[in-house]
Amino acid sequence: MARISGSAFHPLKKAPFTSMDLSLTETQQLLKSGVEDFIARESPRASIIELAETVTGYSSNAWKTAAGIGWLGMAIPEKYGGSGSSLTDLAVVYEALGYGPVPGPFFSSGVLSAHTLLALGDEPQRSEYLPRIASGEIVVAMAITEPDWAWGVDGIQLRIDRRGNSYGLSGTKLFVYDAITADYLITAVRAGDNPGDIGFLIVDTSLPGVSVRRIEGFLTSECEVTFDDVEVPGDALLGGSAAALNGFEAALRHSTPILCAYKVGGAQAVYDMSVEYSRERVQFGQLIGRFQHVQNHIVQLVNHLDSARWTTYEALWKIDEHKGDQDISVHLAKAVTSEGFVQATNYAHEVHAGVGVMREYGLSLFTRLSRSLYHSLGDPEYHRRKLAELVVDYDPALTGESSNGTGR
Repeated sequence: MARISGSAFHPLKKAPFTSMDLSLTETQQLLKSGVEDFIARESPRASIIELAETVTGYSSNAWKTAAGIGWLGMAIPEKYGGSGSSLTDLAVVYEALGYGPVPGPFFSSGVLSAHTLLALGDEPQRSEYLPRIASGEIVVAMAITEPDWAWGVDGIQLRIDRRGNSYGLSGTKLFVYDAITADYLITAVRAGDNPGDIGFLIVDTSLPGVSVRRIEGFLTSECEVTFDDVEVPGDALLGGSAAALNGFEAALRHSTPILCAYKVGGAQAVYDMSVEYSRERVQFGQLIGRFQHVQNHIVQLVNHLDSARWTTYEALWKIDEHKGDQDISVHLAKAVTSEGFVQATNYAHEVHAGVGVMREYGLSLFTRLSRSLYHSLGDPEYHRRKLAELVVDYDPALTGESSNGTGR
């Protein structure tokens, strides 16, 4: 990475940002190398291909090893058994995992659920669940979207029924990542009639009435979760309605760039596969990398890869350095990386032609993953819409920036 001046997207600023150093530190380079060694040893691509056909879709041994190393607790403060790492440190790990692509509930449990518990949970809830997430003892997943699919507050329609000291829960959640192996589901519910009246229940999947099935036709970890008159203890509610909405937005702000980094790793992998193949495959008496059309495919792939990488790491830098307009950068990164990962795999298939669809080759792992993660945490259309709203309302004075455009 490099030190750059200015910002990738600041249409209303009259002066440039202070210089941003998006290069990895020596410690982060070592961290990245450690994850790459882990993947080569614990999760070679051939084994990942085989795991895709199993019920859980990931290796329990790799999960335990990752927990022992401390990767599951990087987003969790030290007081709860984690390491309290920066988001950029966390992204370095997840970019390397995405390069695998290493499957498992790493993001669902160790990042999104952890950030949600930190933002919404009270002290007893944090103390109960976060140390167990960090150690890998439990898997926690997020159940947000529903059959009438939409991302955002409007899409949450599952209602809770107050029953004295407990809540009744009946309904369905769709496209719940990693629910098949989850011990708990942080479930978004509607707690009132106002648009912002949402809450989150942490539901034990062993409770009577909870059923989980993997969605047919998907080779990633999306599941359907059905709640049939499930009775949930009253202390399972995370935060009040107003606090829930604001807290979850904060959790998404910190989690989304990590998912983007995972996709950047996937895009980097298909680029490396494409370049290597273009240097080995001979057609019409010469390497296909010499053909202008193949070169164009690789150039287009690089464009999407670099766009995804720089928007992602700018968002991470702003959050870690407490700079302004973080939401603008997060929405931009998610829109760009979702689109970029899909397009990167498309151009990789153009380079590989027929061999790219062979299961044992491995490119199709990334193709399927790019389509699945395209919608995770909101598709590009949703994030472009949110981005447009923020740009129209953008005021540097409200973001904690000085009048000359530099962050304080």
